[in-house]
Amino acid sequence: MKTFRTPALLWGLPLGLLLALSSPPHAEAQRAATGPPDWPCVQRLVPELAWGAIWTGPPLDEVEEAWWDDQEVGRVVRYAMSRETRSDDAMQRVREFVESLADDDPAEREERLTLLFSGLFELTQRERSRTIERIRGASRAQVARLEKVAEMVDELEALRAEDDIDPHQEEELSKALFWEQRTFQTRQQSLPALCEQPYLLEERLGQMVRIIDAGM
Repeated sequence: MKTFRTPALLWGLPLGLLLALSSPPHAEAQRAATGPPDWPCVQRLVPELAWGAIWTGPPLDEVEEAWWDDQEVGRVVRYAMSRETRSDDAMQRVREFVESLADDDPAEREERLTLLFSGLFELTQRERSRTIERIRGASRAQVARLEKVAEMVDELEALRAEDDIDPHQEEELSKALFWEQRTFQTRQQSLPALCEQPYLLEERLGQMVRIIDAGM
């Protein structure tokens, strides 16, 4: 029986070297400087946004009314923050609402625009938190998968060291190892795009804040 061979498989290498080879150069050092062990991104981990860093309007803790109590504000917020809404459409909806308040009493306009920011900020914060947890969960799964690859490598080497090797067993284990490593590499390649998501959400919020600021 022909033995299944996995091309360029990292058999016999220690787990630390497997980790190094599966990551971009210096990625481990970068991660150590940017977040906890299960944070795989080169971008610095910022668990939560601070509204004071992006908002120059009235303090949110002085807003007496919840943003969803204003039905029109609630509709704008939910539409702009929906995953189905394209970024350009979200910006346009926010801009239209801001422009609709141009002739209102300045104090009332400021209050409603503050409510609008409050809603956009809250939903952005919520989505960022979910995304960050997905990233950290994916990172933990990758570590577990890599440990499994290392165990399978050891098992295959032990099998090949036997005098009476079972070709069928070797073939099955080689196939399983190949697909486990293939899955690891595919998931590893998808991490950089996932790591961008919290920062894209923050950038989108910043764009909407600039539109609101212009109408204050």
